[in-house]
Order: sequence, then C-alpha cells, then structure tokens
Amino acid sequence: MKKTYFLGLLMVFLSLVGCFQGGSQGELVGTPRRKFKSKTIPMGMVLIPSGRTLIGMTDEDLTFYQGNPSRMTSFTAFYMDQTEVTNSEYRQFVNWVRDSIAVTSLGTTGAPTLYKAQPTGASATPGPKSIDWKKIGNGAILWGKNSQFKTKLQDMYYSGNDALPGKKELDIRKLRFAYSFLDKDLAAAGRKDLSKSRQDFIQVYTDNPTPGKANEHPSINVYPDTMVWKLDYSYMNNDPMVEAYFNHPSFDGYPVVGVTWEQANAFCHWRSELYKKVTSARRQPDALKFRLPTDQEFEYAARGGKTQNKYPWGGPYIKNTKGCLQANFKPGRGNYVDDGGGYTVDAKAYLPNDYGLYNMAGNVAEWTLTAYNKSATTLLQDFNPIYVNTTKGAKVVKGGSWKDMAFFLQNSVATYEQQDKARSYIGFRCVTDYPGNAF
Repeated sequence: MKKTYFLGLLMVFLSLVGCFQGGSQGELVGTPRRKFKSKTIPMGMVLIPSGRTLIGMTDEDLTFYQGNPSRMTSFTAFYMDQTEVTNSEYRQFVNWVRDSIAVTSLGTTGAPTLYKAQPTGASATPGPKSIDWKKIGNGAILWGKNSQFKTKLQDMYYSGNDALPGKKELDIRKLRFAYSFLDKDLAAAGRKDLSKSRQDFIQVYTDNPTPGKANEHPSINVYPDTMVWKLDYSYMNNDPMVEAYFNHPSFDGYPVVGVTWEQANAFCHWRSELYKKVTSARRQPDALKFRLPTDQEFEYAARGGKTQNKYPWGGPYIKNTKGCLQANFKPGRGNYVDDGGGYTVDAKAYLPNDYGLYNMAGNVAEWTLTAYNKSATTLLQDFNPIYVNTTKGAKVVKGGSWKDMAFFLQNSVATYEQQDKARSYIGFRCVTDYPGNAF
C-alpha cells in the first residue's frame, strides 16, 4: 500500500515537472535558462562601465587643431586590457603559431603522440585529429635539447646562404597564421542578394588565396618587424633594440611594437579561440570575441569616468604635485629620459587612471578598430559610434607614444597610420564586450 502511494506521488511530481519545464500543457515556458557568469572578468582586463561623456576636443585644446568637435556620447559596458599587450603576451601567440606549424608539418604519422586520440565506440564519429596542446606545453618537446622531433623540423630553420655560420635560427618568414571570420558588414549589405551564399561574407586569410577573390587574403606573418627600430629613424643607433627588444627577458613586460593593424587583429582572433577553453571549462556559452577598441571607446576609457579631463590621470598638467612626469613621452626639448625611460617602459609603469588602466597616454600609441576618415565624424551615432570600411587604408591611432610631445597625449587627440605599416612606437590592447546590461 505504501509502495503504491509513493509511486502515485512520484508520477504526479513528474507530470508537474513536465508541465513547467517542457510546456506539455501548451504554455510558453521558454527553453531551460542557461547559467552564465557575466561578472567573470577575463584575466588582465578591467570592466569599463556603461555611461556617457564628452568625446572630442575640450576647451583647452588648441584653437586651430583639426580634431573632432566635442559631443556627448554614450557607451555600453566592455572589458579592456589593463595594459598594452606585452612582448611576453604576444610571444605566446608567436610560439603557438610556431608550434602548430611544426606539429602539422610532422603530421599524425611523424608525431602521433602529439595529437589527441580519436573517440572510440559504436557511436563515435571519427574526424581529423587535433593537436594535444597539453603535451606541447611550452614547446620544449619540439625544440628542447633532447627533443626527438628536432631532426624532423630542419625546414623550420634558415638554411643555405640564409643561415649565419654557427647559428641555428628559426625562419620567421614561415610563421604565418591562417584564419577566417564572418564579416557582418558584408553579410548585412548582401543579406537580400539571392545570388550570394554565406561563404561570400566570410573573410578568409589563407596561405593560398584565390587571385581576384575580394574576401580572400594572404595569411598573416605574425612575427613583429624588429627592423622598425632602424627604419623609423635615420642616423640613430638602434641596433641593440633590433636585436633585443622582442626577445630579451628584460623587455618581457614592455609593450610589443612592430606589429601592423592586421597582425593585431590576427592576435585578437587567436585570443578569442584560446579563451574558448576557459568558457568550456566553466560550462558556459562561447565568450564574446576579443577585438581592438574603437577610437571613441579608447577615449571614453582613457577619461576614467571624468568629463573634459585633458589627460587620463584627470588633471590638466603633465606633472603631479611633486613635479614628477606622469607618462612616458618626449618632454621639453627632446629630453627623453626625464620621465624615466629613453624608449618604452614597462607596461605597468606610472599610476593607472580611475578605471585601473595603465599608460592610456604615452609609452606606445595604440591601434584602434576605427578607419581614418575625417568627413565621417559628423555622421556617427552618439551611442557606441564606429566607422569601419572593408578596404585597406589608414586606421586611427590613439594615446601618443614615447617619442611624441605632450600634445599627442591628450584624450581628444588622434593620429593615423596605414594598416599594413609597423612602427616602433605603435602597439595595441584588446577589448571584449560585456555580455548584457545588468552588473
């Protein structure tokens, strides 16, 4: 009797659960709500809260400076890197590309232990094997002194007349990154064109692009151009910087330079894919993508929640009350070392602004997502404004650098550079959009 009574209660409970969760009685209940920790801040980033501020020239800017006119602009929340991307962080990207090319060249027959095992069982669906990055680790298994694969990777090194006697160096020309993404601007423009398929809206960076195909481009060589230290300056002894800046451990915490806008975008795509491991481990939906900030987002973040402040630190002066310079730039008549650094300095040098962001002015200027077009400014929205184009050209650069005078450190001031040019004074940092509105 008790057993029958218990079974009856169980059936009633299950039927009620079915009603509320499955909508079996015709009610709209929605899909099961997915849990997502939206307050989890990616490592090395800070939350830039939603808000509004005056973007553009302040009352103290030069009268004849052709900058953007001041306009009240609103922004949704986003995460931003505390610092510029450092040599150490960018080297992680370079090493990942190096190792992936090496393992792929070895193949499943040359290095079967470096690939993940295929699933087994009647329901398993065999597919292409993927690299087991846990086994790759820091790359010592491939490039270490006792590596069993080293002799099979000779093609990765300079050889013949390209090699220097007594030196074994990786051929950095081979470090190319191929990737693809859905271009939402192309998709929006061609959404009603029945002659187009989805592949027409996918931008592809590949080793062998189809000649004449507008949305196929050469893969990206990811190694920074260290020669910028010589090419940017005539009659200046920068050979030590060419040899050491990207590779010597004393510069690990310094901002990476010598990267083009295209390389910075490739880094953002790689970082987005890398971060999927974090969301997968937390059983969360895929994270939003990392990208470069727009020039207006950069200015909004640089102001640190204040309105019409001239510099990121809030005040109108380049020195604090103790007479110390507050950024790395070219003070006075070229007295570069007065601020503590002749060239760049550590990415966490000087005090952060009120959002916790370091070096939003000085050290290195930074790439933004925004295409340079002065005539487009008046057409932009006053909420999350952006201007991009699908053709190659100049991109807006913000923040000023170690070689610039104080004028270029102002929040409202911007310059530009061609997207395929690398400079010794331009770096970048990433942002990613906050998922939702509630904090």
